[in-house]
Amino acid sequence: MAKSGEGKILAQNRKAYHDYFIEETFEAGLVLTGTEIKSMRKGSVSLRDAYARVEKGEVFIHNMHIAPYEQGNRFNHDPLRTRKCLLHRKEINYLFGAVRERGVTLVPTKIYLKNGFAKVELGLAKGKKLHDKRETMKKRDANREIERALRDRQRG
Repeated sequence: MAKSGEGKILAQNRKAYHDYFIEETFEAGLVLTGTEIKSMRKGSVSLRDAYARVEKGEVFIHNMHIAPYEQGNRFNHDPLRTRKCLLHRKEINYLFGAVRERGVTLVPTKIYLKNGFAKVELGLAKGKKLHDKRETMKKRDANREIERALRDRQRG
């Protein structure tokens, strides 16, 4: 639904594209503390095992790791705390219905800065089976071979 990628990408969840079919994406804001955004601007954020849930009419991201800020003192944050996502009510209701009925999950695919604010791209994802993962790897390898052959041919 929402466009994303306008700005500096801080982290991407490549594992999500390997493990899931991403059907739709949504752009959401994040509720962060002062030291979290400073640490994110340095690039100390990981989405590897992160997932999102709709709880009590709000969307939360779990297991997103933001490293503690080195210059932070007692005001430093917990690296794995649950963080709230900022979405419109219609989007939250849509996501809640999709997750309940269609058997899909919410996965954060990337975090980026947009106009100075941290945004997260949430993807509605359906799990891949093992043969789907193998097929994706075969396609990627075949495309790589084609690109290599074209490059070699252009060089002469």
